[in-house]
Amino acid sequence: MTDDHTRVQEFFTARAADWDSRFSDDGPAYRAAVAELGLGPGDRVLDAGCGTGRALSALRDAVGPRGTVLAADLTPAMLEAAVRAGRTAHGRLLLADVARLPLRTGSLDAVFAAGLIAHLPDPAVNLRELRRVVRAGGQLALFHPIGRAALAARQGRQITPDDLRAENNLRPLLSGSGWRLTSYVDEDARFLALAVREY
Repeated sequence: MTDDHTRVQEFFTARAADWDSRFSDDGPAYRAAVAELGLGPGDRVLDAGCGTGRALSALRDAVGPRGTVLAADLTPAMLEAAVRAGRTAHGRLLLADVARLPLRTGSLDAVFAAGLIAHLPDPAVNLRELRRVVRAGGQLALFHPIGRAALAARQGRQITPDDLRAENNLRPLLSGSGWRLTSYVDEDARFLALAVREY
């Protein structure tokens, strides 16, 4: 495992036990973002970097009982918190790195990724791996329950020009990884970038 992966695991392991209680009011924002992904009954979706699985209930409701909901995370402690919260009722948890997903090429209709992009050690490579597992025409949602400025203020920092989630940085990053940005919203109450796999 690389140093980047170790740092991510250490960061989230230390926060897993109280993660849900710290962000207990995010549920409606997750549901709204999942709704914009446009999933339908029977669809197959991955929650990439799922953490404690806060999106799983909304994803299950969107795809129905015949759909497939998978949730992958690198940090065992976050998946253990998802199990304790009863979220395995909504989807199958996978201990997996989004750089090497144990999924067949083109096997999914969509990927939902909340708060993931800032923690990717090699965003272009990782976005290509997410593209690999999605069918042509499939969707990607990059989500955060608060926008870039609100998140920076919460963390006591300034937004920098190299912020990956800035539209002028994200659009070419997605394009170079086989995705086309179709919608971009960055406001205090949420960040949501939607993209489609073009080929």
